Amino acid sequence: MDLFPGPTLFGHPKGLMTLFFTEMWERFSYYGMRAILILFMTAAVVDGGLGLDDKTSGAIYGLYTMGVYLLALPGGWLADRLFGLKKSVWYGGIIIAIGHFTMAIPGVIDLFTETSDARVSVSPLDYNSFYIGLILIVIGTGLLKPNISSIVGQLYPAGSIKRDAGFSIFYMGINLGGFIAPLACATMAAIDWHLGFGLAGLGMVVGLIQYKLSARTLDGYGEAVAFDSPEKLLQQAKFRKVILGIIGVTILVLFALFAGLIPVEVSALAGISGVTIAVVAFVYLGYVILFGGLTTAERNKVIVIAILFLFSAMFWSGFEQAGSSLNLFAERFTNRNFLGWEIPAGYFQSVNSMFIIIFAPFFGALWIWLGRRNLEPSSPMKFVLGLFLLGLGFLVMYFAAKIAASGDLAAPTWLIFTYMLHTFGELSLSPVGLSLVTKLAPAKFGGQMMGIWFLSISLGNLIAGIIAGEVSGGTEEALSQMPDQYMVIVYTALGAAVLLLLLSKPIRKLMGNVH
Repeated sequence: MDLFPGPTLFGHPKGLMTLFFTEMWERFSYYGMRAILILFMTAAVVDGGLGLDDKTSGAIYGLYTMGVYLLALPGGWLADRLFGLKKSVWYGGIIIAIGHFTMAIPGVIDLFTETSDARVSVSPLDYNSFYIGLILIVIGTGLLKPNISSIVGQLYPAGSIKRDAGFSIFYMGINLGGFIAPLACATMAAIDWHLGFGLAGLGMVVGLIQYKLSARTLDGYGEAVAFDSPEKLLQQAKFRKVILGIIGVTILVLFALFAGLIPVEVSALAGISGVTIAVVAFVYLGYVILFGGLTTAERNKVIVIAILFLFSAMFWSGFEQAGSSLNLFAERFTNRNFLGWEIPAGYFQSVNSMFIIIFAPFFGALWIWLGRRNLEPSSPMKFVLGLFLLGLGFLVMYFAAKIAASGDLAAPTWLIFTYMLHTFGELSLSPVGLSLVTKLAPAKFGGQMMGIWFLSISLGNLIAGIIAGEVSGGTEEALSQMPDQYMVIVYTALGAAVLLLLLSKPIRKLMGNVH
């Protein structure tokens, strides 16, 4: 029986509920904005959008979702050494809310300004508030997301039998927010895009308020920092100035790039970023393997992480089409009429979270049931299953795209079935990948290996945005090519599944005693 030092609720620390609702509202803000992001960028100027082409919009979307995961690395580092986990969550949430409200500024101004003429051009305010808002959300999420999960881990003593259950409860908060947010924010966006962004920010504010009001439940957790002596505190003050300076310069450079003040094509920037992430990841992994002072067994396990890094990035590059190309398919080529009412395209972004809430307990029970009979697939085989289901999902989209290319609207069931298959793939691969890295990583490189794993997700998100710009069917020619482009994704995903299947036996040997 676990003994917790503070108050409990249903056998778990009360702090878990504080973190549950904080994460739920943070995910509300993230998924609410994500549900309308690419739709806003590609919407015509007269309809209140930015009027960007699909290629540019996909690149911006990819860079944004890449940044959210990429900044989790420095976000965790800053929390450990400067702010502490608990303050990092608070600061991150504030920055996220400011980012959303910054994106909402043009809509608020429109509410108090009477205009009789149709909108024919995008004002500098629209562009500036949009790009600054995105950058702030990326920074805030990087500071909040990795650290709130770390506090959850601190709530449970070493060896606690309730730790996994606690993380499962926490994970449900993520998906509850992910389910509600697209419905709410897409509804507001149908009135005005900026109101949708503002509602996402309001959700984050609600999360911050409850986080502050119930802060006592987290007393003693997430407060330690590396700089704790007077001498180190002096260093901390200097260090803080350096960090704030770096952040400030980074914001200015990113804004200049996105806003076109520095003449670099956004899609080209996305491609360069992808190559850079891949090179950095594999150079680092190569360094650890060759010069990390590892035993043969440890070296073999890092090689496994490097191999699975590629397959993880490939999976997420397909899965994250949900918020980009599949979101555009819902808007442009799906029959959304229901009893005379047109369902907002963003509503479909709730389907994945809904399926996770329904099926996650089933998958957990299935692995346990198979394990008791010595039939549970190995971790590499679960990766194979995830990639196979991803490919099947895009095979469904191939047939939906054929309907769209013929000039008809596809039934919404095509998208829903695709999202269901992709959710099954996520449940097969995502939690397994995180767990496997913790088992494979050498003790002295544990945190860094998890950081590398997040890089694979970051890279996958970026590639997803780049692909979305090519398969969204934004022109008549692109629409005619869309079925074949989806079939390329099918061949790629299924080919990766077959390749990993062939490699599974040698990979399992390299894994040693890890299963």
